[in-house]
Amino acid sequence: MTEREKAYRPEDLTRLFVERCNAGDAQGVAALYEQDAVMAYPAGSQTAGREAIQALWEAVLAGRPHFEPEEPLPTLVCGDLALTSTAPKDAAGARAQVVRRQADGSWLRVLDQPEFTAVA
Repeated sequence: MTEREKAYRPEDLTRLFVERCNAGDAQGVAALYEQDAVMAYPAGSQTAGREAIQALWEAVLAGRPHFEPEEPLPTLVCGDLALTSTAPKDAAGARAQVVRRQADGSWLRVLDQPEFTAVA
């Protein structure tokens, strides 16, 4: 695997995600997740495990979508866990991730809710 920049702050994960998606790097996107991470995507289902997340992003990125950076909202940190979120630029309503500090001090996503629109 190529040596890639690690997220040494929870907020770095969002920036790295956008950079790797825009580069078409599905393997690099998947590397931002723990081995057994769960992603609530596609809408109404779940994708579990780094391999499945990589396969999902290979399919999504094949269409060469462009992602815009989003400003992170305040991060909540409790020990080695953190809740990160952004106010999306699209109509997704909200994005939130639970991330965990790794032994080397970097952070990886454990749970990812990339789209959530509240029901009125």
